[in-house]
Amino acid sequence: MKLDEIGMKIKLLRKEKGLTQKQLAEIAGLSRVTLGKLERGQIGSITLKTIDIILDALGYELDFKRKMGFGLPSLDEL
Repeated sequence: MKLDEIGMKIKLLRKEKGLTQKQLAEIAGLSRVTLGKLERGQIGSITLKTIDIILDALGYELDFKRKMGFGLPSLDEL
């Protein structure tokens, strides 16, 4: 996932959980304004720790995956 997609993904996960921005912001210890900016991709810098807290509140965690190159993906990449 690219950095500019994180906010949109967080918004999608929040809505799937049935949480408002205010509810998730309170759980994660953020302001609703900060969370809203993150979801819209308007936040210039945010710590990895803050993203981790938000994802934890949604029941997710950070993970790494290999970028797909040219050709067919390996089974591990699928």
